[in-house]
This record gives sequence, structure tokens and C-alpha cells, in this order.
Amino acid sequence: MNPADPERVIAAARDWLGTPYHDQASVKGVGCDCLGLVRGVWREVVGDEPLPLPRYSRDWGETGTREPLAEVARSVMFEVPVTEMTPGALIFFRMRAGAVAKHCGIVSAPDRFIHAYERTGVIEERLDSAWRRRLAFAFLFPSPS
Repeated sequence: MNPADPERVIAAARDWLGTPYHDQASVKGVGCDCLGLVRGVWREVVGDEPLPLPRYSRDWGETGTREPLAEVARSVMFEVPVTEMTPGALIFFRMRAGAVAKHCGIVSAPDRFIHAYERTGVIEERLDSAWRRRLAFAFLFPSPS
């Protein structure tokens, strides 16, 4: 298994720009949340989704000893240190100190990322210090099989 072409990942993510926010949805142009965006990019770049995703809580302050999203990503993607993330990487954020990583996006340039956010939908924005200090995990999409 090799990593997917990062330009293909970024192009697929940019196709979702402007999609309205809709909790637990994944339909380009209609609605998605941050994980729905990633699921849509996966379908376009890699193929069928490898695992069914359970419903998940919107509580960004949730704490626990497990990292469910990172565990799933780890089983089907290449994990890289956040300090070595590159464009095309899937990144996870902890929105509060000590919380489970529950927000995600895709790095589109060394200082930019694409994500779905409540009230804004899918946007591309600066990966500034406020976002960088929340980084928890980074993964590379696999190439299609």
C-alpha cells in the first residue's frame, strides 16, 4: 500500500468547497460535517468506504482514554507525525485540552487546510497558530487498490 497522490486528495477536497454544514452527512454540494468531507474525499480518491462509521457525538469537550477517529484512521491510512504532515494529509484536532480529537480537515498547502465547520460549511482557511496548537494526529490517504 502506497500513499495517494496528494494533488488528487487536495483537488477532491476543493470540489467540496461551499458544501453546507450538515451533521453526520456526506453529500457533496448538499451537506456534510468534517468527517463527511473526509468520507467523500476517500470515496473519490480511494474507493468504497472500508468500514461503517458509528454515529458520533458532537461534543468537542468529550474526554476519554480512547481516540476512536484516530484508531479507525490508523487501521486504513498511514500515520505521520503532525510535525511532518504535508499537503494532502488528513489532520485531527483536539478542540479543548484533554479532549478526544473530534475535528478533522485536509491540509491543502503548508499553511492552509480544508474542513467543514458549523455555520460556514466547507471552507479553506489558514492553518494558523490557533489551529496548529490543537493538532493531535496526521494521516496520509492510501492509493486506490
